[in-house]
Amino acid sequence: MDTIEAIKERRSINFFEPGVDLPDEKIRELLNLANLSPSSFDLQPWRVIVVKDPERKKTLRRCAMNQQKVEEASIVLIMIADPDGVEKNMDRVLGSWQELGYMKPEMRGAYADMMKSLYGAKDSLTRKIFATKNTGLFAMNLMLAAKGLGLESHPMDGFDEACIKKEFNIPADKIIPMIIAVGHLKKGINLLPRAFRREIDEFVTYNSY
Repeated sequence: MDTIEAIKERRSINFFEPGVDLPDEKIRELLNLANLSPSSFDLQPWRVIVVKDPERKKTLRRCAMNQQKVEEASIVLIMIADPDGVEKNMDRVLGSWQELGYMKPEMRGAYADMMKSLYGAKDSLTRKIFATKNTGLFAMNLMLAAKGLGLESHPMDGFDEACIKKEFNIPADKIIPMIIAVGHLKKGINLLPRAFRREIDEFVTYNSY
């Protein structure tokens, strides 16, 4: 499936075919494709928990307003924005840039200082926005990749973040922007036409607000 077709055909699916296993190789393929998403300074401040075990999906369902699709989907991905991504990944990013010729060795310190300055202290709002924004880019790339692989998805924000953090041992300083159900459309379900979308002229201007 080409990119334009995937964008047009991707839908947020509420009804997944239950009991359909997604092989680990397919999950890794999906995640590897998603991992090609852009990120600020290549810092990739995201983590993902793949919830595949039926009992763990039941637990996640309790944290997600008892939504049936959490259990029916083949997997549910907990998207985690990590504000510590700057410190965790900076040295490897700069090393890669230097090795590949994107950066001269004498510029390494300047780029490191720029990253730290631009994204603020670990507990700052700026840092939280940085991590969440980039995790959103990863998530959208993942959903398009899922469509390209013949899978359906649904990004969800109807959940109790504190509950998920407790049940899945996620540190308090991390952020969960969404969880994403992935699987196959339930047999016999016919999708309704795509719902309301604003006209471009309602929200687009040129050169000024």
